Amino acid sequence: MTANRTPKIVGTVWGLLILNTLGSAGAKTIVPLPRSLIQMVTMGALVAAFALALAVNVQLRIRPTAYVFLLTVLLVSSVISSAHLESGFGALFRCFRLALFVCTLWLLTRWWDGGLTFVRHHIRMYFAVLGLVALGLVVSPGMALPDLYGGRLVGDLWPLTPPQIGQYAAVIIGLTVLLLLGRRTDGRSAAVVIVPSAVLLALTHTRTATLGLLLGLLLAIGSLLLTSAAARRFFTWAVVCATVAAVGFASMLQSWFLRGQSKENFSSLTGRAKVWDALLAAPRTTGEKLFGVGLGDKSFGGLPIDNSWLAVYNEQGLVGVTLVAIVLVVLGGVALLRPPSLQRACAIFLISYCAIASYTEAGLGDASPYLLHLALAASLLAAPAAATAPLGTTESLKTLEARTKPEIPRPRVPRWARGSEVT
Repeated sequence: MTANRTPKIVGTVWGLLILNTLGSAGAKTIVPLPRSLIQMVTMGALVAAFALALAVNVQLRIRPTAYVFLLTVLLVSSVISSAHLESGFGALFRCFRLALFVCTLWLLTRWWDGGLTFVRHHIRMYFAVLGLVALGLVVSPGMALPDLYGGRLVGDLWPLTPPQIGQYAAVIIGLTVLLLLGRRTDGRSAAVVIVPSAVLLALTHTRTATLGLLLGLLLAIGSLLLTSAAARRFFTWAVVCATVAAVGFASMLQSWFLRGQSKENFSSLTGRAKVWDALLAAPRTTGEKLFGVGLGDKSFGGLPIDNSWLAVYNEQGLVGVTLVAIVLVVLGGVALLRPPSLQRACAIFLISYCAIASYTEAGLGDASPYLLHLALAASLLAAPAAATAPLGTTESLKTLEARTKPEIPRPRVPRWARGSEVT
């Protein structure tokens, strides 16, 4: 039995999921867009993604995957915590959104076969988003680099914050570098993606995305050192360039990293630590400790939490924190058990990036780009469909051999010689 080919419409579904997770809050846009309109577009994208996934997989064929199963359990836990309506009816709406998101992933698991198809969809869609950001920078540089964000790059055509842009740029840079090392793309195509994305990443001054990119690539390329000469050469040159940069451009790098902040502001992670301390000190009932207060906007006291673990603890409790931890442990464990390959390296990069970013960014407990990154990692770690398809009987094994065995043309016997055979 051969693996199912991925229909082109699956790429459209993946792109709609990415559109849904772009969010509706951010910088001011050149043309003012009502938040209700943006939410209508993003939610409509999710509904369309689910409808298309259901249409292309009307037989409801799914593949067992621990990642989506754990997300389903997290969804059930979120419904339990949101049913008390401590966060209002918006919590139930967010549960409905998460349910559509998880159901769409279940429908897409049919094509999770360890291939790189979804990696290419991921890169193309996020590169298109970055193209929109770059267009806004050209059209209105003042609004794209506002003083409100300290001169950091934002999206002024679609409301995107600097951390969002930095995240998208870092992820597609890392994946493209790995595709280049695995000879799945050429240098010119890789440069078209890497160079402008790196410029946009630098303009966002996003430290989390930069560290996630560097450490994620370090771990991913390290997993290829024993089997790839290209990875060994790249690693050597990267170490040399990093050493030269650290020695020759130390002051410039330090200035970029600090972003003009005081030592007190930097030590408190731009004020995040104060919100975290207040969240942990807030009184909670036993039920709130176990299940949280329900899905919300990832804020506490009107301020963003900016930490996935504390955001999950606040909204989904210790049960949610445990489930998210299991997700990362399971994906990381499976990646370590897989033999060295390009797919494994891409999965390691995505898992490590999400783990690093979870310290200063929220999103591991709700429909978000981080869950899509981890879904991509799960698809890369899935066993090929041909290897997992049950044969069932000896007859099916013969059928498989007959399909894969090349046909050898039989010699043609002349008509005059066909009756001369000795019986």
